[in-house]
Amino acid sequence: MNRPPRGLTPEEADLWARVAATVKPLRKAAGAARKGSEPGPAPLPSPPAPPPPRVRGRVPPPLPPAPPRAAQPRPLDRQGLDSSWDRKLAKAAIAPDFTLDLHGHTLDSAHARLDHGLTQAVTMGARLVLLVTGRPRPSDDHAGRGERRGAIRAKLLDWLAAGPHASRIAAVRPAHPKHGGAGAVYIVLRRPRD
Repeated sequence: MNRPPRGLTPEEADLWARVAATVKPLRKAAGAARKGSEPGPAPLPSPPAPPPPRVRGRVPPPLPPAPPRAAQPRPLDRQGLDSSWDRKLAKAAIAPDFTLDLHGHTLDSAHARLDHGLTQAVTMGARLVLLVTGRPRPSDDHAGRGERRGAIRAKLLDWLAAGPHASRIAAVRPAHPKHGGAGAVYIVLRRPRD
């Protein structure tokens, strides 16, 4: 149970007043700034008002209800599928309905192609999209290159979560080696609701 603030004791209020008296304002007083003269000494702040007396048995007024929290969406790579889908994907027992290849694109063109390709897949009624991103290069290989490989793969989940098709995506899973392995992912789309 939340307790109301207890207020300051007379000793604490006196101490606070002494500390507050040592504080210098950052800005000049408004009247002094207009006149162009130096401000006089700052007036001492008045001590804080004493807290209201506490009455035993008095119930404080209820707090307003907290606004409802918006449900945080789970990350796409942790979305739940039923176990049969996960088993089928792990064995490559399902053929992708649509393949989207981003391999070799720049980040900007890959993002645009991803949105356009998912629009096509949704329009076609596809359930399983194979998204080819390319394999990430080991970090020590070609370290001096201006554009590193694996950048599309690093941005992919962010693009999907913030994109126009986020509500249609049921899950994102690693692809089976038969379908590209580390260079590709499966995107499982939800069935449209009628």
